[in-house]
Amino acid sequence: MNKKDAKKRIEELKEITAYHAKKYYDDDNPEISDLEYDMMMLELRNLEKEFPDLITSDSLTQHVGGTVKEGFEKVQHEVALQSLQDIFDFEELYAFDERVKKSLETEDVKYVVETKIDGLSVALEYKDGIFVRGATRGNGLVGEDITENLKTIKHIPKELKEKINITVRGEVFIGKKEFEKMNGEREKNEETLFANARNAAAGSLRQLDSKIAASRPLDIFIFNVQKSDTIEFSSHKESLSYLEKLGFNVNPIKVLCNSIEDTIKEIERIGENREELSFGIDGAVIKVDDLKQREILGTTYKTPKWAIAYKYPPEKKETILKDIIFQVGRTGAITPMAILEPVKVAGSTISKTTLHNEDFIKEKDLKIGDIVVIQKAGDVIPEVVEVKKEKRNGKEKEFKMPTKCPVCGADAIREEGEAAVRCIGIECPAKQYRNILHFTSREAMNIKGLGDNIIEEFLNRNLIENIADIYKLRLEDIASLKKNGKKFAQNLIDAINESKKNEFYRVINGLGIRHIGVKAAKQLAKRFKNIDKLQNATYEDLIMIEDMGEIMAKSIYEFFSQEQTKDLISKLKEYGINMEEDNNENSDNRFEGTIFVLTGGLENYSRKEAEEIIENFGGKTSSSVSKKTTYVLSGEDSGSKLQKAQSLGITVINEQEFIEMIK
Repeated sequence: MNKKDAKKRIEELKEITAYHAKKYYDDDNPEISDLEYDMMMLELRNLEKEFPDLITSDSLTQHVGGTVKEGFEKVQHEVALQSLQDIFDFEELYAFDERVKKSLETEDVKYVVETKIDGLSVALEYKDGIFVRGATRGNGLVGEDITENLKTIKHIPKELKEKINITVRGEVFIGKKEFEKMNGEREKNEETLFANARNAAAGSLRQLDSKIAASRPLDIFIFNVQKSDTIEFSSHKESLSYLEKLGFNVNPIKVLCNSIEDTIKEIERIGENREELSFGIDGAVIKVDDLKQREILGTTYKTPKWAIAYKYPPEKKETILKDIIFQVGRTGAITPMAILEPVKVAGSTISKTTLHNEDFIKEKDLKIGDIVVIQKAGDVIPEVVEVKKEKRNGKEKEFKMPTKCPVCGADAIREEGEAAVRCIGIECPAKQYRNILHFTSREAMNIKGLGDNIIEEFLNRNLIENIADIYKLRLEDIASLKKNGKKFAQNLIDAINESKKNEFYRVINGLGIRHIGVKAAKQLAKRFKNIDKLQNATYEDLIMIEDMGEIMAKSIYEFFSQEQTKDLISKLKEYGINMEEDNNENSDNRFEGTIFVLTGGLENYSRKEAEEIIENFGGKTSSSVSKKTTYVLSGEDSGSKLQKAQSLGITVINEQEFIEMIK
């Protein structure tokens, strides 16, 4: 490859690896397998090795992926939490051994081999033996303070057996059986399954509510001393033994090897037995044992030169695709599921797996009856990676996505630009929890006291089946949920009755029409005045509304065309829900024709309150500054929007000026 092509490919790889690193580290929601990501990183590293002058600081070969999530305090790591360079064959391991011995000018090097646990790396800080702070790795230098979440993990000691100052590093994970049980519960509740145990662990730890972490079966293995003011060690193996004496749950597999040959044998042994481990691994870590030798070897900005990670290849097996069935999730997404001839892969018996969506099936050219290849790396949900087309016998059946919901029979729609096919029936049993939760939410009907747990309990007890059933709940039904629950029941009944008088736009928003939020609901209420006119609106009527795009208009029209929608609205009318716009609406349109952008924090109003005032006076709000913007309302800690407004010559007003404008 010439330098010009290499530069182009490096730029492509930097962009795509940065995107997938964000999905993995920050969002805990990867879109590709670890192997695909590793191969891209390997290609990037090899190209940069061949053309070192093309290396830039924004390349992930030069720094650790991950950022600090909003809502968490930042923690500056005293000792960087580095990542390891991955290798995929033993030739690379021999090369690593040669580099180490050459740098140390000795053949006397011992290695410790440990399992590479598939979880989230954290640092735990102890003062006088008391656990005082825990943080994620973040970008290696700055992480997130997740102390309260870590305190929910039973294997993290709150107090050590000795009063010392020490910072240790560990990996938070979820065991195989615990992960399967947790995903089983989520499947039963028709919740999105976790892709793998690593994502589940990371997502649990990076929640602002520590109750979520406490509800998940999190565990931890400690694998390194980061820093200690009170004790010194001569070897890594010695430090791990000491950590066990202090009361830490140390990685159980840590084998001292006298040569690289012994190291390879141990890696192979771990690989052969990894199915029997109670926790998921995706490789083995090889570390120089002697700590003085480590000091001589040093580190790069991103990785230590004294350690490396060997990644095991994912296991693959052939089986038969017996059938394709459909599951309808709580959002209405219809997911095709493969029913397989049971086959054992990476320690688990696989009999079904997700096929994601229609595009995935077409891309793989899957047919019912095909012989397919299943892959499962560690705890990753098994996936179909290949079809053995050469083994087809002509009896295979073509697959088609349904045009009707398999649960309720309503239309199943795939919108342009989306991969998912969705049921749009508002009374579909599969969607009721989400539908009711949205209908009762603050921005919709705002029924105080009717939270997610109460809704779930009502559904479990068959006290309600759909949105309209909320309005036929009886005092005794609600009181039975709680001990001495009469007061709670009366308050909830009062809140339900009060919601009947809500503004018409809240009802429209509460119906949960795709792509329709509060702003659009207000427009629809203002334009059509009552539910009958809105129900009878044509696509042409809808598309003529300002700021109402084709997708929104089509979504509204299709929603109101459904028999289920007509049935629900009829029931809501019977229960006396307000279905028309207040004729005494505000006639003061002083902001008509203006567009406001809000930035920074306001002292007297929340963002939503200020937006509502602007809209009530006939104005519009936008999330971005453009030449069409009339005013930028700037509060405390305004950022880039303020700078852009100033550069475009947009009028900037402060909160006091805004108050004067609305007097």
